[in-house]
Amino acid sequence: MSLLIGLIVAQFIGQPFPFLNSKVTSLLLKASVVGLGFGINFSSAVHACSDGLLFTFFSIVITLMIGGIAGKLFMVDKKTSFLISAGIAICGGSAIAAVATVIDAEEKQVSVALGTVFILNLVALFLFPEVGKWLQMTQHQFGLWAAIAIHDTSSVVGAAGKYGQEALLVATTVKLARTLWIIPVTIISSMMFKQKIHNIKAPWFIALFVAATIVHTYLPQLEPFTTNIVPAAKIGLTVTLFLIGTGLSLKVVKSVGWPPLVQGIITWLAISLITLLIVLGVA
Repeated sequence: MSLLIGLIVAQFIGQPFPFLNSKVTSLLLKASVVGLGFGINFSSAVHACSDGLLFTFFSIVITLMIGGIAGKLFMVDKKTSFLISAGIAICGGSAIAAVATVIDAEEKQVSVALGTVFILNLVALFLFPEVGKWLQMTQHQFGLWAAIAIHDTSSVVGAAGKYGQEALLVATTVKLARTLWIIPVTIISSMMFKQKIHNIKAPWFIALFVAATIVHTYLPQLEPFTTNIVPAAKIGLTVTLFLIGTGLSLKVVKSVGWPPLVQGIITWLAISLITLLIVLGVA
């Protein structure tokens, strides 16, 4: 509902809080994810993460391959195509921003990639829980599928949180492990485009999330001080989804253009279907 309200606001009055740019929204999202860690058992998180480790690697390789092929078929320029593929493969906007810095992408190319992935994220947030219910997926199955097939952390957590608490646990931990692939993919990207690496920002908030799960699991005496953090984190996530919704106006959709959007849709549907079949078959 928060995301939907944000979308409605975007169409009628535009971005109501222009000073809350993507950096502020990203910071709020990361803080919310860390806060959720205070409600997750550390050993359960490790187990969920190990379950999705090989699956994550497989999905990233397949997504980059499918995205590259789709980009060539629809004649999307090489850098835009690669940015879209990387965003879908790893973690949406964060991956696009990281890769863009090392392949010397232009602002227009970055904007098109962000817009494409952004639209797909919104669709996934609404669609995935309904598909999961229709297929009668278990909490574990859905959490694993959402973590692999949805790009942005906000949409992963939002969709999994709607599906159930266990799904949220699995999705959050596997998704954060997936986010770590930003670093090797960024390095490989610089080699592919023959660019020098100037700066790679490590996703340090993942370490804080792990620390939060450790505190929750092994320091129960701190529970009186941490008990309100998880509800606050969920409120933070709700606000984040609203702010994300306010950024998607019709102007943004039109600026993307159909070839990159089609590439993104094909790539996303392909990896979603492949991972869904694997999850239903082996999870």
